Amino acid sequence: MRTRPLGTTGPRVSALGLGCMGMSALYGEADRQESIATIHAALDAGVTLLDTGDFYGMGHNELLIGEALRGSPRGREQAVISVKFGALRDADGGWAGYDGRPAAVKNFLAYSLQRLGTDHIDIYRIARLDHEVPIEETVGAIAEAVQAGHVRHIGLSEVSAETIRRAAAVAPIADLQIEYSLFSRDIEREILPTCRELGIGVTAYGVLSRGLLSGHWSRDRELSRTDFRGMSPRFSGENLDRNLDLVDALREIAERKGVTVAQIAIAWVLARGEDIVPLVGARTRPRLAEALAATDVALDAADLAAIEAAIPPGAAAGDRYPAAQMTHVAR
Repeated sequence: MRTRPLGTTGPRVSALGLGCMGMSALYGEADRQESIATIHAALDAGVTLLDTGDFYGMGHNELLIGEALRGSPRGREQAVISVKFGALRDADGGWAGYDGRPAAVKNFLAYSLQRLGTDHIDIYRIARLDHEVPIEETVGAIAEAVQAGHVRHIGLSEVSAETIRRAAAVAPIADLQIEYSLFSRDIEREILPTCRELGIGVTAYGVLSRGLLSGHWSRDRELSRTDFRGMSPRFSGENLDRNLDLVDALREIAERKGVTVAQIAIAWVLARGEDIVPLVGARTRPRLAEALAATDVALDAADLAAIEAAIPPGAAAGDRYPAAQMTHVAR
């Protein structure tokens, strides 16, 4: 497994990271034992970066990762754990905003350390900006946790270029976690250049657009009531038809190279720069193996031009989240 740096101040991690959210929440039911086996397989393959959120399954995901690490001979020493915090939930699974107050940062952190069974978190970040609390205060609280030894590096998630600059003026920022794929390229205009100017890495989630770019999605697929994609604009009606037409165009390019749609979509993100680390949300060992093989896919200039022609910027139909959630993400 090749490695990449998370910015100029962050750790060096595997070229692909494992996003663990789907093992606990938002994509329907998951198999606990298969999830743990998938984490073990990722570690065995040289994956070091494990990404989670303390609100994924109301703590379930952190407990799952902690269990997986205790059961792996590679365990905690190999893993670089990235944790998002700040999302407020209710007992029915609803969302109630974000809390970035310094006291809340310390509280969230204490619970995460306990659930993960570790004495430190490698990268800690608020999941979404709390518009009631200056980012300087939130980042300052994480910086205090760094000084105390409970956190190693500070990250950001889904924030604007302006917020990135303000945060970086307070303390070193290792990386920005943000959606980036062939279907989501907004960051190329201002956010990605700002990160590169400041020496901040990017951990890209949604590289397969939550399954749309996997090559495995079908128009007649039925979703469970716990799968949030049932409310996602890109998976609805004419938008879904348009997006799957784009996937079919990408499939032709992938087949000419002898790879899968998922592999060429991941390889495209990998080709955008050594400062970008894609997170793959594999929930099973076969999907993980498919994703890992993308690191061996080399895209030349002709390949990249063909991909660009098949899926130009802005081609995807529909926003990446429902309207209410779009107010909390960077554009």
